[in-house]
Amino acid sequence: MNIEFSFIIPVYNRPQEIRELLESLTVLDYDKHFEVVIVEDGSSVSSKDVVLEYTNRLSIIYLEKENTGPGHSRNYGMKNASGNYFIILDSDCIMPNHYLKAVSMFLEESYVDCFGGPDAAHDSFTKLQKAINYSMTSLFTTGGIRGNKKSVKAYEPRSFNMGISKQVFERTKGYGKIHPGEDPDLSQRIKKDNFKIGFIENAFVYHKRRISWSRFYTQVKKFGLVRPILNSWHPNSSKITFWFPSLFVIYVFTSVVLSIFGYFFFLIPLCVYFSVLFVDSSIKNKNIFIGILTIIAVLIQFFGYGIAFLKSTFFISLLKQDPKKRFPQLFFD
Repeated sequence: MNIEFSFIIPVYNRPQEIRELLESLTVLDYDKHFEVVIVEDGSSVSSKDVVLEYTNRLSIIYLEKENTGPGHSRNYGMKNASGNYFIILDSDCIMPNHYLKAVSMFLEESYVDCFGGPDAAHDSFTKLQKAINYSMTSLFTTGGIRGNKKSVKAYEPRSFNMGISKQVFERTKGYGKIHPGEDPDLSQRIKKDNFKIGFIENAFVYHKRRISWSRFYTQVKKFGLVRPILNSWHPNSSKITFWFPSLFVIYVFTSVVLSIFGYFFFLIPLCVYFSVLFVDSSIKNKNIFIGILTIIAVLIQFFGYGIAFLKSTFFISLLKQDPKKRFPQLFFD
């Protein structure tokens, strides 16, 4: 099969991020043609001037539209792309130069209709970004990278680094109007249509994620709110592991209250856990301060997600309320 790649990248008020991403795309170690589709999603701070700087170095399609969210913007980009295999990226990614070669080799050897890849921390990332990256990808927090060779059947590619064939897009109609959660929703619909999903371990991207504690908290809180909604749409996707952050929050509150009454031994597991996080992150990032920041990041991640997950479970799973009416901030018209 002759595969022609189109990168699909929605952007919203982030011209500097697009500059870094486009620059990394110019040095990809790939000698075949590929195109880059930038979708300006109703930004008040346009990336157009930045994109124009790269039109003589990359095959770029620049599209502008009103703000309808990243899912619809990706669909819009795929409709206007000329390739037959779409690679969806977030605008806050930087590409390693081997990325497209790794994807191409994998698809030539064992073709899949949809793939996902992991993310990593670039050397240029701030200490906070590296701590957040550890929190979101570590074996001790999320079970490791989101997907691996042993769990492909349960793997849900994420749209910061996700590929789908044109056939998949035409069959599924692409992303829904929920955000976040549009990528696992699409992954579940791809599985239901019996398309094959793969995980390309070496096709990683450098994903900046959020650059402040408040933005990170907002992000993980939305993840927690949306998961029970996705579980109600796709019951087979529900996992006990989705409850772990909520159980962690409950245990922290319980152990703190019990310690007030002298039962300090309930705090021992927490101390051991935080010590493991600190040591592991400090070693992997070669920085003790990042190890300290990692503990903060994990607490924000678990509390933000865990409490929101319980709230959404109560309203969606128990009270059976309409998700769009209960949490309208998660949906685009």
